[in-house]
Amino acid sequence: MNGHLLSVLVPVFNEEEYIATILERVMAASLPPGFRREVIVVDDGSTDGSGPVAEAIASRHEGSIRVLRHARNRGKGAAIRTALEQVQGEYVLIQDADLEYDPRDYCRLLAPLAEGRADVVYGSRFIVAGERRVLYFWHALANKLLVTLVDLLADLNLTDVWTCYKAFRTDLLKSIPLRSDRFGFEPEVTIKLAQRQAAIYETPISYYGRTYEEGKKIRTRDALAALWTILRFWLTRDIYKSSGPEILDTLSAAPRFNQWMAETIAPFAGQRILEIGAGIGNLTRHLARRRQSYVATDIDQEALARLRVRFQHRPNLSVRACDLTREEDFVPGSVDTVICLNVVEHIEDDHQALMNIHRTLEPGGRAIILVPEGMSVYGQLDVVLGHVRRYSAEELRLKMERAGFQVERIVEFNRVTRPGWWLSGKVLRRSTFSRFQLAVFDRMVWLWKGLDNWLPWKPTSVIAIGRKAT
Repeated sequence: MNGHLLSVLVPVFNEEEYIATILERVMAASLPPGFRREVIVVDDGSTDGSGPVAEAIASRHEGSIRVLRHARNRGKGAAIRTALEQVQGEYVLIQDADLEYDPRDYCRLLAPLAEGRADVVYGSRFIVAGERRVLYFWHALANKLLVTLVDLLADLNLTDVWTCYKAFRTDLLKSIPLRSDRFGFEPEVTIKLAQRQAAIYETPISYYGRTYEEGKKIRTRDALAALWTILRFWLTRDIYKSSGPEILDTLSAAPRFNQWMAETIAPFAGQRILEIGAGIGNLTRHLARRRQSYVATDIDQEALARLRVRFQHRPNLSVRACDLTREEDFVPGSVDTVICLNVVEHIEDDHQALMNIHRTLEPGGRAIILVPEGMSVYGQLDVVLGHVRRYSAEELRLKMERAGFQVERIVEFNRVTRPGWWLSGKVLRRSTFSRFQLAVFDRMVWLWKGLDNWLPWKPTSVIAIGRKAT
């Protein structure tokens, strides 16, 4: 089926009185044009009739509602993790099983996601719009203090961290390791989203809070646990499930180094540029300025979504999928420059990859190809990053010429980090970088730039500047 699929996740614990009503409201709620829904209910070890009631409603909406079970109560965060394993939708929205939150707010929550402006949308109970039941002062005060602490440590300005209405791009949420079992999910996911530099939006929602007599479950112990959760995830950086994206994220914290790389290749770039393998845009943000047109591409859907949100305000920049191994992804003679940094080494058939780059250039256009240098330092970091090989300068030159390029220049880049790469990846067999060491290195880039050409060993990378014949 066409359109966007929304996955509504409903964690349930002892909500027999409310679960049928909320599920019917979820199914009746209006969605933005082109959206359809699936509902995944996780009965988190309920001791009342919540599970059977949910299954009875699911039977009336066959194929649209699924009910999963926990044998014992494990908490809201655990229920969300269980549901995430089953989701098929492009977007995820969390819906509590009580009646405090109104599914009629779905369109408001989903609009920034559908329009490509946001990675995540929080429904705030404290932005004034719609209705809000007036309840406990001390509960509200504790909430404000905890929200302020999260905002302070995560450098955000959210009004409502503990809102139960949160909508996400599914790929983003699935890529984050979630550890909290109970209500710690709320500050954990917020801090990790901030560390991932996700675009978070807030929108006002209506809120019909329950009293404790009516079944409200959050207690003083949850506020105390929240303090520990906030400090725990602020002090750590556990934000990726795999090492490859983690390394790219670490490199994003080296703006001076990225600028050095951009300054090295910028003199060879034209006005109509295709960047292959833009990742999360560490180099794109430097190279796209003052260009007539700039197309940032990648094959990873999460990277593409990040690029679209990150550069939505650049009118000269567009984002699309592009696989360097697929000839059909390249329009002949469409650009005057192809920038391909740290990509060719990932591809078995690098000749076909270089031919595709040659094909998409107009006559006289340039290809700027950066690859890692030297199989002698190939190690665990290369394995984690998916490198098939490292190149010598002469090997890169010959392969460029075989693909039809006239190689104008070979630039040796970044001798400074070669000993560290060899030690970390080959000797110590580490699979990631130290953010602290990288931050120290980045602050000294002004020195490394001056020293780089004087160092006696080979570089970490080589850059070939190749021109397509006129």
